[in-house]
Amino acid sequence: MAVDVLLGLQWGDEGKGKIVDVLAPRYDIIARFQGGPNAGHTLIFDGKKFVLHTVPSGIFRANLHNLIGNGVVIDPITLSKELDELDAAGIDYADRLFVARKAHLILPTHRLLDAARENAKGERKIGSTLKGIGPTYMDKTGRNGLRVGNLEAPDFRDRYERLKEKHLQLVGLYPYIEFDLAKEEEAWFRAVDRLRQLPFVDGEFYINNAISEGKKILAEGAQGSMLDIDFGTYPYVTSSNTITAGVCTGLGIAPQRIGEVIGITKAYCTRVGGGPFPTELHDATGEFLRKEGAEFGATTGRPRRCGWIDLVQLRYTIMLSGVTQLVLTKVDVLNKFETIKAADAYRVDGTDSRELPFDLVHENYAAIYTDIEGWNSDLSGVKDESALPQACLNYLKYLEEKLGVPVTMVSTGPDREELVMR
Repeated sequence: MAVDVLLGLQWGDEGKGKIVDVLAPRYDIIARFQGGPNAGHTLIFDGKKFVLHTVPSGIFRANLHNLIGNGVVIDPITLSKELDELDAAGIDYADRLFVARKAHLILPTHRLLDAARENAKGERKIGSTLKGIGPTYMDKTGRNGLRVGNLEAPDFRDRYERLKEKHLQLVGLYPYIEFDLAKEEEAWFRAVDRLRQLPFVDGEFYINNAISEGKKILAEGAQGSMLDIDFGTYPYVTSSNTITAGVCTGLGIAPQRIGEVIGITKAYCTRVGGGPFPTELHDATGEFLRKEGAEFGATTGRPRRCGWIDLVQLRYTIMLSGVTQLVLTKVDVLNKFETIKAADAYRVDGTDSRELPFDLVHENYAAIYTDIEGWNSDLSGVKDESALPQACLNYLKYLEEKLGVPVTMVSTGPDREELVMR
């Protein structure tokens, strides 16, 4: 049996949560493989809205098991709040939500260090969500981190205090910022007690045993491929590998276990925070996309930067992850356009190229656009491909030809029912 993968192909916020929720009944296990609570997966169904930051998006499907993998970094406070919301919604997760022992913990001082470092950068800020993600991954690679499995050790508090002291020494190198550490620690240890109530597993054995038993598994990614620590728009990236390769290290599976790779892209493009964005629109069209698409961060509430779809960037991330099928979300946001645009090439130092430059931060480049006829009609209630306007079908065909991958799903609204399967 193979492990299928679902991940975002842009800068995040592509609508992964909804698609995982829709696909979940086909699987036995949904496993989150990387990232931290800077991710926000929004799901809307039965007239209710849920935002998940750490819990896999399969949690709302009865009898489905969900794993928070070793590649994830966990803030117990954020996780505890998510569990409160699940409790309030009557979701039974006690024997369906598992946590890998090798997943690293985000401490209050990780968030303090994150805020102090970002504040000290002034105009060079990278747009961190200040959730402590970067410092936690730094401790992971620096071999200083605390892991979920350490919560079972009798000397956990001593280990915590040693790491806390190291963080406070580092914080002393930066200008002072307001942070009530005592209050945050009190909340953190309460949340740790809540975390201890969940079943801990050796994630790599849990997943591989499930594969051997013939279980169907979907690996759920967070953020987007252009935020990958190696292949994204460095240094404006996250701290983990957001592409398919991250599934192997984030869950402990071999590369040959990978099956279908489902890549998700919006029908246009957005980005939150700092960093290059080749197709960004600084005009009324960009503002229209933001309002029409309700483009505000699920985790931070920050307004998202908006622009046209970028095929150069998409071909790049499709190549990196071996994408086998595409999901196109937020097609309905383009309903009112007579003409839409797609960037099919960049002009780099006077030469046209369909490859992404080494450094989007500093190199001289500009997007070259192709005009595409819009459908200028309402897609509300459309659930069958035959009901899509011809111009919309032409747009899907154009994308398939340019990207070399079939579009298998088209989202026509935020609800789990607003989806065209092809």
